[in-house]
Amino acid sequence: LKDGKLITVRKHSRFVDFPEHTHDYVEVVYMCSGKTEHIINGNEITLHEGELLFLNQYAKQKIKRAGENDIAVNFIILPQFFDQTVELLGEEETPLRNFIVDCLCGGANAPAFLHFKVADVLPVQNLIENLIYTLIHDTPNKMRINQTTMGLLFLQLMNYTDHLKGQNAENDIIIKTLSYIEEHYIDGSLTEIAEKLHMDIYSLSREIKRKTGKTYTELLQEKRLNKSAFLLKNSELKISDIAERVGYDNLSYFHRIFVRAYGTTPKKYRDCK
Repeated sequence: LKDGKLITVRKHSRFVDFPEHTHDYVEVVYMCSGKTEHIINGNEITLHEGELLFLNQYAKQKIKRAGENDIAVNFIILPQFFDQTVELLGEEETPLRNFIVDCLCGGANAPAFLHFKVADVLPVQNLIENLIYTLIHDTPNKMRINQTTMGLLFLQLMNYTDHLKGQNAENDIIIKTLSYIEEHYIDGSLTEIAEKLHMDIYSLSREIKRKTGKTYTELLQEKRLNKSAFLLKNSELKISDIAERVGYDNLSYFHRIFVRAYGTTPKKYRDCK
């Protein structure tokens, strides 16, 4: 990267095996046509046309020889590029959002890669092509456009976690659990998600705690409280209606856990906006 640049694009190497290497940047590989085969931290990944592969800066990657019709584009991105991009995801933090952002630009304990099988998702394809076009051509306001486009891409990908493959089966389980909480935080249950994943409750509970450091109940409460804080700042709904909308029938209990989480009452939190 040239001095001052946070993102660039380059063609993917072909015709030779690329030996194991590491990055001091986030890499995103987009397959334009054909396929490429990658070995990332010992995991074999085949990337097909239209798919996206995100690797954080702690990934160890080998790439097998690609042929003449295997065309890929590599985005080379410094982690600080995502600072403004993440802001576009909105004020409402969620366990799923935090997990994915940590995977893409987080610590050494985060999964090394995320594989999005989104060849059939037209908005994602359009956004990737927009990024490539802007980086190749000398577009005015290039950096702002790129960060905004990446933010929109993140928002789209958050809607397609069912198209996402993680580093291993355990990460896939966590992604599916967090996606379930995202969609069913009002009335979902650990029993239901365990049945969907064909796991017993106790094994799933242990896996959630091991991978996130939190219990299912804590993740559910985090999602509910973040949603309530977002609604307090961005709607005129009554506090009692907000509590019910995020899954709490007992208003006193809602007040108590909100104060514990935010250090102030819902009313005072709203008044500070």
